[in-house]
Amino acid sequence: MFFSQARAAFSWSLAFLPLLLAFSMLSMAESSSPSPLRFITYLTGQHNIVPTDASLLNEVTHVILAFMPSNVFNVDDTPAAFPLFTSVDDVRRKFRPETKVLIAIGGWGDSQGFEDAARSAASRHRWSRQVRAMLEITGADGVDVDWEFPGGNRDDYKLIPNHEREWEIEAFILLLRELRAAIGPTVTMTIAVPGSERDLLAFTPATLPRIAELVDFINVMSYDMMNRRDVAVSHHSGVAATRDALGRYLDRGAPASKLNMGLGYFVKWFMTRPCDPLRPLGCSTQLLEDPETGADTGKTGAFSWHDETPPELVSSFARARAGGRYFEDGSFGYWDAEEQRWWSFDTPRVVARKLSDVVTPLGLGGIFVWGLGEDGPEFTTLTATVEAAIHTRHGQQPESRRKQLAYTADSRHRDAPAW
Repeated sequence: MFFSQARAAFSWSLAFLPLLLAFSMLSMAESSSPSPLRFITYLTGQHNIVPTDASLLNEVTHVILAFMPSNVFNVDDTPAAFPLFTSVDDVRRKFRPETKVLIAIGGWGDSQGFEDAARSAASRHRWSRQVRAMLEITGADGVDVDWEFPGGNRDDYKLIPNHEREWEIEAFILLLRELRAAIGPTVTMTIAVPGSERDLLAFTPATLPRIAELVDFINVMSYDMMNRRDVAVSHHSGVAATRDALGRYLDRGAPASKLNMGLGYFVKWFMTRPCDPLRPLGCSTQLLEDPETGADTGKTGAFSWHDETPPELVSSFARARAGGRYFEDGSFGYWDAEEQRWWSFDTPRVVARKLSDVVTPLGLGGIFVWGLGEDGPEFTTLTATVEAAIHTRHGQQPESRRKQLAYTADSRHRDAPAW
């Protein structure tokens, strides 16, 4: 009896072996399929422009509308409407149905509302309850908390020293915890965080793991890493600096899967002292901020790719586009000897380098761009970003619909070389 049962079982195994092999191969194929890469775009009130080419939006997983003021939630009675430059419904119609639409709260220079909200248990509860109401009224899929920055180093850091804001570091975590409790575990909640090490006052090995467990992902602003507080030339969004910025969050306890690398679709310039044209990095800048107030002295500036080049910068910017070069880490920049002006920005080639040299080796969960409309109307950098994202996910470079990672003379700034 035993042997007959054994023979029957063996025959059954042989009969179903092809099916078992098929399931095994399917399982292997699924496990080796490309892992999802978050592709997040901020859509701003300053440049509320969405490309009409649907192929540029196919990779987009999230759209974050920036900004809603942080102080509108510090009220007892829920308003009938909340201020926003567009509507969630209007934005949804421009993207794939599965694309999530979030609303960003705050932004640079808008911190008082956060400070008031974080101050006590009662104020945190009130603020969070109104954010939940806002999500229900607008129909958004989630919220992006953009407090720049809890713990200090804000736009008024010269007037209000950081030690007076140390209490915010723990209060920030409590505010996020209250917000998560208010909106529930299924609503997307994200934060935007600084890229420069000096600004990580609230993001330490002791605090970051606690923060990370409360949010769905973390947008690291790996740009503006040279600004008016600096005294020496560097890349504002360099490849190596970006890798270091994301690495700091990993070292402090953030899961790689929750980290998104930021790409800035804008140009920055800085006035300098006399520099060595061949070795501009580390060269001294002119005085970029008022030493007493921290105010901008007018010796640095920025503009997006969508903006018209300011008339006084046209000649210098033309020289930067024509004579700029790639540095050892793959970053792009140019020191204009005629005006002693340093230019720093990402070309399409730099974007591709960042995804291959930062996102892939660090195993990051995604990327985000600031901002979508800032790259219009040609969307050259967005095209490069989409192609690089596809390459990152699939491991092969797709055939470009346009010139391969090129920056054409017919683009938004005329007479630009193919980089």
